[in-house]
Amino acid sequence: MQVLASMIFPILMAYAGASDLLTMRLPNWLTIAIGVSFVALASSVHMPIETIGAHYLCGLVVLAGGFALFAFGWIGGGDAKLAAGIAAWLGWDGVVEFLLIGAILGAALTLLILQMRRMPLPAMLHNEGWVLRLHDRKEGVPYGVALAAAALHVYPSTPIWSLLAGI
Repeated sequence: MQVLASMIFPILMAYAGASDLLTMRLPNWLTIAIGVSFVALASSVHMPIETIGAHYLCGLVVLAGGFALFAFGWIGGGDAKLAAGIAAWLGWDGVVEFLLIGAILGAALTLLILQMRRMPLPAMLHNEGWVLRLHDRKEGVPYGVALAAAALHVYPSTPIWSLLAGI
């Protein structure tokens, strides 16, 4: 059962990355599921309530920073909420590494998409809505892909992973 429980976060991250890539949307229910699943799993492995609170405080700090970036138009609101949910899972021990890796992957993704948008789209892709959105210069960048990848990189070194894995 704990193996299945340890896969909830990776499954949610895979969904977040795919959803943002294919639709340029990160649904609110997903962010809620990330937050609720953390507290449910942390409680089930007897993580101290103070530690759970510290993880949620970490998420709130990232949410405040994310909304500041959103206010400047640098990231989307869904990205800010996703980053906060991820930060709650990773806690203070993993949030700096997550944000750094997320920024690096996000920059690389942005450069790749900007370069792709300078090239003509092959005719065989003209009917693919998600490709058209990625190619559209008026659209943003699906930064949730970078955030999800960074989260998956950091996840195995977090306290919740250790508790779920019985390490």
